Amino acid sequence: MGNFGFIIHPLCISDFSRKFPLAQKLPEKLVKKIMEKMPPVKVSRITGIKSETGSAEGCFVAVPLLPEQMLGLPTELVLDKILKACRRARDMGAQIVGLGAFTSVVGDKGLSIARGMDISVTTGNSYTVATALEAVRRACEATGRALEDAQIVIVGANGSIGSTCARILSREARFMTLVSRDMERLEKLAAEIMRETGLAVHTTSRAEGPLKRADVVITVSSSVDTIIFPGHLKKGAIVCDVARPRDLSAQVAKTRKDVLVIEGGVVKVPGDVNFNFNFGLPPGMCYACMAETMILAMEGRFENFSIGSRLDVEKVNEIWELGEKHGFKLAGIRGPEGFTAYSQLGKNAAKYSPKVR
Repeated sequence: MGNFGFIIHPLCISDFSRKFPLAQKLPEKLVKKIMEKMPPVKVSRITGIKSETGSAEGCFVAVPLLPEQMLGLPTELVLDKILKACRRARDMGAQIVGLGAFTSVVGDKGLSIARGMDISVTTGNSYTVATALEAVRRACEATGRALEDAQIVIVGANGSIGSTCARILSREARFMTLVSRDMERLEKLAAEIMRETGLAVHTTSRAEGPLKRADVVITVSSSVDTIIFPGHLKKGAIVCDVARPRDLSAQVAKTRKDVLVIEGGVVKVPGDVNFNFNFGLPPGMCYACMAETMILAMEGRFENFSIGSRLDVEKVNEIWELGEKHGFKLAGIRGPEGFTAYSQLGKNAAKYSPKVR
């Protein structure tokens, strides 16, 4: 049995207050100061992960910092807190540790953490890419549209997840726009894609125009704020929001019934898993970054797997195959009554048609 740790952090003050109810009675500014001084916190033990060919157990350890603190505080301070959380997981038996949400973004995408640890480290980004792309393919197929003919927009394309999605999709698509604030890096990515696949992608630092024309949107920015709202999207668009915190406003699902919002980075875990902690998903479900850490533990692959700003496409394929081997499954479409399989979308495909009726 493999043993893993996964590092999490609160995405908002209310997340912190659920664990520490006294924080609800204190001014937000004071709560943030307290969080800066707090050591890592053991959140829960994870049990029951089991397939026909492997099993794993693990733990959640929290770094008590909000996304804006992760990005705004001195990098050295934040990395030190993350390292201490990883060491706490190691002392609890972890043989590999996964970095969740902004703990995988700070600094150099896990490289500094890996250098400071004597156990393996992964960001989980390879499996996040694999599940996001497979979710998009299945959603396109189920709604009767060809991915190669779709106008694809990737928001946050300079990041490790966004750039890898772009590099892989450029082998399948004919029309793609990459969006990110750093145009110099974006142009380098576009040139690389041209060399590798011959596809000429569009690049821009402004998302509004491309989003209005997009049939498929993959959004994975590192913004601490919502950046995509109902009025930004084309009729019938498919949107895969992989960012945590989410890039997509909750109002999109409420007011744009013609837009298909898919959970590309959520999977069902094999066995009878108990996280002993509610992080907002139905029982038995977890984020793909968590799942990658579990899969590697089940395989006994205690190695630095997904770290750094550039992911290995072969590792994306490999971790997808290992996930299938152990019975991890895409969660499907999330609705008010739970998740619906992609195969069921065909019954309502007309609802998501981009054609004006």
